[in-house]
Amino acid sequence: MAKAKTTSIGLDAKISETLANELNTLLANYQLYYQNTRGLHWNIKGKHFFELHVKFEEIYTDAQEKIDLIAERILTLNFTPLHAFSDYLKNASLKEGKNISDAKQAVELIVDSLKTIIVLERNILKTAEQLNDEGTTTLLTDFITQQEKEIWMYSAWLNQ
Repeated sequence: MAKAKTTSIGLDAKISETLANELNTLLANYQLYYQNTRGLHWNIKGKHFFELHVKFEEIYTDAQEKIDLIAERILTLNFTPLHAFSDYLKNASLKEGKNISDAKQAVELIVDSLKTIIVLERNILKTAEQLNDEGTTTLLTDFITQQEKEIWMYSAWLNQ
């Protein structure tokens, strides 16, 4: 019986490839989320401008950090992160949020996007757990904990 090939960090190479592909899908969605929140930051109008302009900057700054962490995790697994916007568009389930300037519509986009991202992350956790990959599991668990709170807070804002 042949021993399974492993990555440089001792994880099964075949399952790691599946995990890296799933993480690339998450990366693609995060890139769309990031770009959408940049657009919201630039284009928001109305009586909530000041609070949301600042909030959207916080969101896209956080997304930018998460994008880097996801890409670095893919590299740690010995695979290549997606890095072309055409690949992001092809692999993401999030859609572009074009020309949104209304506060309610903008926050709804944030909530809907986070819900989609959390579903992806929970599915990726299943693969990471199968692989006994504590690094990916910890990374995504931390993301989900923060995102669940954000969904609660933005939903509360929507129900004002």
